[in-house]
Amino acid sequence: MMVQIRDAFPGFSVDDVGAAREFYGSTLGLPVDDDEMGGLRITLPSGQAVFVYPKPDHTPATFTIMNFVVDDIGRGVDELNEAGVVTKIYTEPVDFGTDERGIAWGSDENPGPNIAWFRDPAGNVLSVIEA
Repeated sequence: MMVQIRDAFPGFSVDDVGAAREFYGSTLGLPVDDDEMGGLRITLPSGQAVFVYPKPDHTPATFTIMNFVVDDIGRGVDELNEAGVVTKIYTEPVDFGTDERGIAWGSDENPGPNIAWFRDPAGNVLSVIEA
């Protein structure tokens, strides 16, 4: 017998729910609601909910936990930078071929999408990706 799964949602931890609320709500402009369990519910443009929960011994994710799709990577990075978000987070010895703004431009030599990474206040890695 298989488990009857009705729905699913992703989640990740932060060390400061207030800072996460401000970042995801005000800086990124996503709808953010308080969750009855002391965390937050972020609603993505697709309608998908993401649960953000406090964890006192939080360790930032070292991998990309969310990719935010944008039409124009340059404009997306400029808007993040104007909001005070640093998009040049990878440097030597690992820089993924990023330019001075932190954009890795997809090409024959660098296969993949146009993408730039940044961190939330808890240090989790996020990206804007052109698609």
